[in-house]
Amino acid sequence: MSIHEKFVVTPQISSLIDRSLIYLQAGFPIHFKGPAGTGKTALAVHIANKFERPVMIMFGNEEFERSDLLGNSYGLKRKIVFDNYVSSVAKQQEEVEVKWIDGRILQACKNGYILIYDEFTRSRPETNNVFLSILEEKIIETNSKRNGKEVIRIHPDFRVIFTSNPVEYAGVHKLQDALKDRMITLSLDFPDRETEIQILKAQAKIVTKIAETIVDIIRRFRELKDMNFSPTIRSGIIIAKSIKVSKLETKLREELFKQICRDVILSEKSNSTALEKEKIINELNKIISDVFDKA
Repeated sequence: MSIHEKFVVTPQISSLIDRSLIYLQAGFPIHFKGPAGTGKTALAVHIANKFERPVMIMFGNEEFERSDLLGNSYGLKRKIVFDNYVSSVAKQQEEVEVKWIDGRILQACKNGYILIYDEFTRSRPETNNVFLSILEEKIIETNSKRNGKEVIRIHPDFRVIFTSNPVEYAGVHKLQDALKDRMITLSLDFPDRETEIQILKAQAKIVTKIAETIVDIIRRFRELKDMNFSPTIRSGIIIAKSIKVSKLETKLREELFKQICRDVILSEKSNSTALEKEKIINELNKIISDVFDKA
């Protein structure tokens, strides 16, 4: 089963999908912004598949250059010709040809693909400036011709969905205003309780009671203001799948169940000091005990 088929649509998500489709169909790029683990990429893939056109996904990278996005001249093509018309002469001719290869963005622009540029602010702003003319003038300039630059018109079916994490995250650059003005930014946060429960049930095939218990532990921990991190939906899925394969769905009060919750949640803060870790464990143990007592 694909990510698209597993995607959970609740009324809250349905409204966001409907609005996103309206903006994309009108020709405007959309930008999902929010903390890691809030489902931005899964949502982008789900929406992109609605268009029933080829989908291309690429991931932001600090090392990207303009040529990595648009393409470049690569390699040498060598041609050797032997002239044997005169029996006493064997002439060899060599031709060296530079070959242009389109980058992924250029391919998407030419062919009208749906492009998902995931965590695009991990690429440097000067690299992402290639999108300014793509989104505004619907053209792109390349060096694909040997005798000069080539201006390419963007395919009318080309659409782009951006995702990004908050600028406070390590390795994330601030989005430049000129590019921000050319897209519609939709902020995502952790979903409501019912949506999280449905996601865990769909991803791990667990019963409702177990999904509710896992979600309540994670959500209670997120509410703590002095922990400096929030367990993500991804953590809930990992716990749920681990519980499923361990056959603990009918053994809610087993110590192993509790330890799996601790391991996964603590792994998101693996760089903590010993003192911080002790504090996290104490708070987490209180939450787990309280949730299990009410289950």
